Amino acid sequence: MLYLIVALFAGAAVLGLIVATAILSKKPETPKGVVFGHGALAATGLALLIYYAVSNQGDYPQAALIIFIVAALGGFILAYNDFIRKKAGPAGLVIVHALAAVTAFVLLLMFVFF
Repeated sequence: MLYLIVALFAGAAVLGLIVATAILSKKPETPKGVVFGHGALAATGLALLIYYAVSNQGDYPQAALIIFIVAALGGFILAYNDFIRKKAGPAGLVIVHALAAVTAFVLLLMFVFF
């Protein structure tokens, strides 16, 4: 299951890079299909990671899980801005969201492979 979780978050990271590039380069619109794909992959990965944590109490990547949850909260705000307010960003939150997600992903990789 952990390999699947890693693959889901890796896919979300690739799509997130595309979205972040669009936002930071100040393109007028984000690619909505990519935004949905990014959110769907990340949400699925997070749900499975939570399931893994509940199923393996005491032996799960706790720090990665907490940081992924923080990144997800930032992602919800970014999605709200994009879909409801019809404006992308803010750029600072995009950067913080990405840094949190990358940090959590590295911690997850360390747990899985080391």
